[in-house]
Amino acid sequence: MAELLKGKDVASAVMKRCSAVSAELKEQGITPTLAILRVGENESDLSYERGAEKRCEKAGVKVVKRVLPADITDFVFYGILDELNWDKNIHGILMFRPLPAYLDNERARCYINPVKDVDGCTDRSLGGIFTGKQIGFAPCTAEAVLETLDYYGIDPKGKNVTVIGRSLVIGKPVSMMLLNRNATVTICHTKTVDLPSVTRKADIVIAAAGQPEMLTKEYFREGQTVIDVGINWNEKKGKLCGDVLYEDAEPVVAKITPVPGGIGSVTTSVLVSHVVEAAKRAAEKADR
Repeated sequence: MAELLKGKDVASAVMKRCSAVSAELKEQGITPTLAILRVGENESDLSYERGAEKRCEKAGVKVVKRVLPADITDFVFYGILDELNWDKNIHGILMFRPLPAYLDNERARCYINPVKDVDGCTDRSLGGIFTGKQIGFAPCTAEAVLETLDYYGIDPKGKNVTVIGRSLVIGKPVSMMLLNRNATVTICHTKTVDLPSVTRKADIVIAAAGQPEMLTKEYFREGQTVIDVGINWNEKKGKLCGDVLYEDAEPVVAKITPVPGGIGSVTTSVLVSHVVEAAKRAAEKADR
């Protein structure tokens, strides 16, 4: 049986760090504050929002919500985003996407002030990952992968890591972050020829293709660590599942994250840590 890499324990460790730094900032009269900008009432957004609020409360992070109607005008929307960008009491901005098409999703995500981009969605934040510069933050899910590896003492240095997925949310940024940790990274995707032969050579497999249970037993070998980032709904089973067929992989590999209860459990804690870190950076900048 594989060792189960549970996200709950990782999230608790991240939150403990957040709470300590948040308490230090409050002694200086600074309350780390997250602004949530949501357009409409999408249920998946609401679910993530509730989880983020609970995590923020536990870490002493204040939440300011700006909930806008689905028919908000372009002028008003960007006016509110301007307010959040310039408000010195707001340290982080979480903007739920996708937005209504008329608001131009590409313009909106890059409109956020990079120093407040705690979700790692702007081009400047992503550019910081590729250049090694501290501009904004990494996407929360990508960083959650690194947090999980660190917590369980899995050092990617010198290891062969195969990342399946090439999105800006996880595949590309996590590949660069692992490369910065001196891993040897292979980026694959659903169009890769003979993908199982590639994944079997890896020491660490990170599944982020967004395809439910596509990775079956032929993709794995003994001794591997498998990080399943996928969150999909299996209609036949009537439950959430990952990109990995868990019952195939778990008896073979050495370590594996569950779905649910794995990387997704860590993501909101990383978001909170970004808000606290943004507040800390702002305080240090003000002291110079």
